[in-house]
Amino acid sequence: MNSFLSNTVDEIKQGFSFDSSTQTFTCLICGKNFEAGEIYPIEGRFYDASKAVRIHVEKEHGDMLKYLTSFDKKYTGLTENQKELLEMMFQGMSDREISKKTGSATATLRHQRFVFREKEKQAKLYLAIFELVEEALAADKSKDTADEIIDIPSSAKMVDDRYSITKSEEDKILSSVFESLEPLKLRVFSPKEKKKIVILRRIAAQFQNGRHYSEKEVNTILRAVYEDYATIRRYLIEYGFMERTKDCREYWLK
Repeated sequence: MNSFLSNTVDEIKQGFSFDSSTQTFTCLICGKNFEAGEIYPIEGRFYDASKAVRIHVEKEHGDMLKYLTSFDKKYTGLTENQKELLEMMFQGMSDREISKKTGSATATLRHQRFVFREKEKQAKLYLAIFELVEEALAADKSKDTADEIIDIPSSAKMVDDRYSITKSEEDKILSSVFESLEPLKLRVFSPKEKKKIVILRRIAAQFQNGRHYSEKEVNTILRAVYEDYATIRRYLIEYGFMERTKDCREYWLK
């Protein structure tokens, strides 16, 4: 699963990542790949992979600020008013211009700028603290992984306690709902939320990151796992494990 929020801050800002082992640039939003050394035609001109992926992000997905601020407050910590203010600041508007447009006092806007800077400091400190803890846990080879929380899809909607699933819980659910894990065969699609998430997560692993699939290809893969493949396909989209174009012609992992 291509987890958008697992990338570095710089990668998230630019909207793509680079894998040095495969020499591949990957759009973080739709998963499209651009291989270094290849030349890509765009609107009658030709570009190398590093330039092509930048053009792709801009033309297909717009500016990254709008995309990032489209995330729920649970992820950004920003109110809708704060998002609008940041967009105006991003556009280069002065406090006086923003004040005239919003009706807010310039003193209020200056205070909000101060709040944004304080949030930045807090975010940096938290990140440093958490990375130290993560590095210590990763270095401890004796630690029990049973209590580790499984990954949540970056585009998951309404993230709540149903996504709080440990590795040991996941293993128990997998053994109870699947007839076989290799090849993958689902016995029953449980209506219980935690089980549903574990099932979808495992089925999503049948697809390759960065690859786009036609609806027919998706159906073929899902039909081999479970007879009611249409239901599985719908929930993969609804729960944020996969994305698709509006015309449903292409599907890809999120």
